[in-house]
Amino acid sequence: IRKIVERVAALRSKKYRRGAFYMRPRRSAPPRTGTGGYGIRPYDFVFDQREKTPPHLLFFILRNGGAAYPMIPQEYIQEVVRRNDIEEVIGQYVQLRRRGRTATGLCPFHNEKTPSFVVYPDTQSFYCFGCGAAGDVINFVRKYNNLGYVEAVKQLAGRAGMPLPEEDDRESRARQRLLEINRCAARYFYENLNAKTPEAAMARRYWKEKRGLSDAAIRRFGLGYAPEDFGGLLHYLKRRGFSEEELETSGLVKRSAKGNLYDIFRHRVMVPIIDVRGAIIAFGGRVLDDSKPKYINSPETMVYHKSRTLFALNIAKKSKNRRYILCEGYMDVISMHEAGFDTAICACGTALTPEQAKLLSEYADEVVLSYDSDEAGQKATERSLGILGSTTLKVSVLSYQGAKDPDEFIKKYGRERFEMLLNGTANPTEFQLKKSKAKYDLRSDDGRLSYIREAIEILTERGVSPTARDVYAGRLADETGVSKQAILSQLNGALQAAARRSYRKEQRDLSKEGIASDIRVPYTSSGESALGAANAARQLAVAMLQDPEQVPYVRARLDMSTVLVPEMQRALEAIFRCVDEHLPLNQTSLQQMLDEAAFRQLAHGQAYNHDIRLQRQDIDMYLDRLQTAKPISEQVKGMSDGQLESYFANLGKKKGARPAETDE
Repeated sequence: IRKIVERVAALRSKKYRRGAFYMRPRRSAPPRTGTGGYGIRPYDFVFDQREKTPPHLLFFILRNGGAAYPMIPQEYIQEVVRRNDIEEVIGQYVQLRRRGRTATGLCPFHNEKTPSFVVYPDTQSFYCFGCGAAGDVINFVRKYNNLGYVEAVKQLAGRAGMPLPEEDDRESRARQRLLEINRCAARYFYENLNAKTPEAAMARRYWKEKRGLSDAAIRRFGLGYAPEDFGGLLHYLKRRGFSEEELETSGLVKRSAKGNLYDIFRHRVMVPIIDVRGAIIAFGGRVLDDSKPKYINSPETMVYHKSRTLFALNIAKKSKNRRYILCEGYMDVISMHEAGFDTAICACGTALTPEQAKLLSEYADEVVLSYDSDEAGQKATERSLGILGSTTLKVSVLSYQGAKDPDEFIKKYGRERFEMLLNGTANPTEFQLKKSKAKYDLRSDDGRLSYIREAIEILTERGVSPTARDVYAGRLADETGVSKQAILSQLNGALQAAARRSYRKEQRDLSKEGIASDIRVPYTSSGESALGAANAARQLAVAMLQDPEQVPYVRARLDMSTVLVPEMQRALEAIFRCVDEHLPLNQTSLQQMLDEAAFRQLAHGQAYNHDIRLQRQDIDMYLDRLQTAKPISEQVKGMSDGQLESYFANLGKKKGARPAETDE
């Protein structure tokens, strides 16, 4: 606290420089009351960029939509991390199990069945040995909630009851402007749907007559209409103060080959895509007839990532029902809600993703797959079963006949009949066996054998219980006329073969693991010595992270030209820069200076050495390994005759050569 007070006091007398930014007192600073234990408000100063940005910050400015991390004082960021224990925060999102000094759980950033995600309370960091995700508590919140760095800091600051910083957050402002553009566009589409024009009347007939939607459903989903006008939305938004650059990044307008902007959505009924927080993040547009392309969707933007978005989840999450219905498209979802099934959702994009499955598992206990009955819908069902099988969700498949999709089925047979189908849904094994049986002619011997072979492959998959295998073996016997004992014998053989394959794969994966398994040396520096040198450089970085007092010792003896991997060069330079700028030598400081590849190198080494304390003799060994990995021509360059003679004499001793005899 004393350092913060002294720094702010210094700001009043002179400008204090950090990197390419000058901090100056904020002229309209509020009274210094209610300081939350600081004695001063940490946001009583702002940042001005007065000179060219240094290269090591340019990467972050571009990556974060113009927001560089130093816009929030470093002391404030470090205090946010100190006040938010990483195990406690991550434990709110991931079920962790304590194992000595660490905690493990299933990684939230990729699908897995065996925990490889580790939290290290000692270093306030996390690392996934499966996908390589790593960082501190800020990076976790940022990745998990799809936030910018500044937004993640603010969220954690609010959690800790800290006063929020007021900084020039260009990333946050750009996001807010984009959300405001989408909100204005939704209003424009809704107003045009209710306009007194012939084409608006046609759009209303589409929603009300063809789709059978009520006015309440149209309002609930914010449905609208984009008129046949190349510049209607463009001029509407420009009149509200949005620049052409902002509109172009929104995905609502496009620039022609001649350089003119025009509306992307024209003569289409419009569906806004809303996230779980209630913000409009994108749009989908459908033609009123059967012309092509039938659907046009917004491109991905700073606020819209289709692989992480589920349509209508903002409505479904309000339901008390924990059984969700996963449909193929948003038109099906809207029709399902109109029929009273308020947990219907669909994946944005062409197929369900692991990120969407993870998001769904936060709100649902059970998922019913309700895709179209055509071939594309059945393939989508199979893909989704594979992805949902890695979650804790109970999964079932809706099977119906006499209609191509749920919307058509409800219109033909009514809501009650569809609800009966929902209550009688098949489990994934049932669905796959039924689909397999339909492929073969069971009247022929070849058809029966092929069906049995494929059915046994299905029954050997993980998740099928021994009891279920026995039941399905009996059914296979009845369907094919083959004895149940013969089918069970073949099934047991297949299970043993699958277990052997799984064991061999596990051994292959283990053989690829190790402290240097992820290092990729340059093509021109291949070989075991190069790999050893690359690992030595990373071990030196880990040693300095474990004991910052070793930094001067390493820095004085390390020849940076011996560091072969560019990512490790950047990592070592960042460590030295932390010391020069008197910053804490931890992941919080380093992840603000490094790109993801270099940061992962450091995090990987730190995770593998968590239980190993590297000593001075280890440092000397790694320094020597780096030096000896250099080609001899490089090592002897610039040596005097005496130094050369001594060098080769020592080299001979290491190889066990006898000293040369001399004449007396």
